[in-house]
Amino acid sequence: MQYGHVPGIDKPISRLVQGTVMFSAKKLDWGLALLDGIYGLGCNTFDTAHGYGSGESERVLGQWLKTRGVRDQVVVITKGCHPNADRKRVTPYDLTSDLHDSLARLQSDYIDLYLLHRDDPAVPVGPLVETLNEHKAAGKIRAFGGSNWSQRRLIEVNEYAATHGLTPFAASSPNFSLAEAVKEPWPDCISISADHEARAWYEQNQMPLFAWSSFAGGFFSGRFRRDNLDTFDQYLDKVCVASYCYEDNFKRLERAQQMAQEKGISVPQVAMAYVLSQPLNLFALVGCNTADEFADNLRALEIRLTAEEMGWLESGSSELKVKS
Repeated sequence: MQYGHVPGIDKPISRLVQGTVMFSAKKLDWGLALLDGIYGLGCNTFDTAHGYGSGESERVLGQWLKTRGVRDQVVVITKGCHPNADRKRVTPYDLTSDLHDSLARLQSDYIDLYLLHRDDPAVPVGPLVETLNEHKAAGKIRAFGGSNWSQRRLIEVNEYAATHGLTPFAASSPNFSLAEAVKEPWPDCISISADHEARAWYEQNQMPLFAWSSFAGGFFSGRFRRDNLDTFDQYLDKVCVASYCYEDNFKRLERAQQMAQEKGISVPQVAMAYVLSQPLNLFALVGCNTADEFADNLRALEIRLTAEEMGWLESGSSELKVKS
């Protein structure tokens, strides 16, 4: 495992971060065993959210933290201010309410990294930054940032913090993968896969970036083909079809298949290596269902693609010259 750091957090943070959206009380033993296996592989960072499974994701993770006695060794990322059917909920009130729910569910008195799950550009950043700073001063969060916030709003946040002597956002969590989302999977999502201006900003500033859906919702699993897209009936599979299953991405998949064959690795490892080889301070969020699957992803940390290889995967504009 490789590790990085986020300002305000005094623990190393694994470059591969395991997600927990699939956890539920009905599969408690499975969830606890999965966390055991992945933690044993060196992953000490886990991503969850107030809105996942009506709180069950946080509750399962909280039970694991308590029963295993590993809270001080583990980095917990959770998120609040997700919209509901009635409103966007990006307010200081909702932030505080969601944070206290998450602390109770996680059975912890602090969150390592607290992210605002969505943004509402109509809301001034000042009260949000001030509220986050208050919770940090109270010891309830160590660091904070935004999930699905544009770099323009991140700049606005950190300029406000600098002007008012406050702690700025320490991290950001947009979507990023080799496949570009043609249609956003959920409302108000932010992807930098095709946003070269945003990627240049992240490269210049080296803000820690937690890339969600690094595998494009399973697009690189090999299950999705041009001729079977109308056969999927599971919710997340249909999200993948609607967001990623387009001709340009199938061409990228074919190039990933060619590179995998020439390098002697798997297609998912190529897709993960593409993400991790970027000149960014990047942490990849994955949603593995077995420890073996996580171990396969872990091997991608050892694979470094050249700029030419990454450009070829994106556009196929030049001849592939594989670096062994």
